[in-house]
Amino acid sequence: MVSSDTTKRRYAWIGVVLIFVGLIGHILAAQAIGGTHLAFRDHIVGFFAIAVVSGLIIGGLGWRFGKGRYDIVLLIFGAVQALMGLFVYLARFSVHG
Repeated sequence: MVSSDTTKRRYAWIGVVLIFVGLIGHILAAQAIGGTHLAFRDHIVGFFAIAVVSGLIIGGLGWRFGKGRYDIVLLIFGAVQALMGLFVYLARFSVHG
């Protein structure tokens, strides 16, 4: 049986990994549309803007409904970042330049 601390730690680490997956999606999209300094800057700023907005929303909901479950909040935040990174990467195919 897995202890509660181990499960919380695992959820937190998965959340951190998913955050980096989201960042990698933005970086790959910037590289795919030309790899210019401007593309990288815009995608990284976009990643942090999405992170701030979604972090405030998810953090607020976690504070309201999930007191003491910061691991779940981090996991959900990471999942949202990974999904947004995937969306941005896939959306690059529709960029016409």
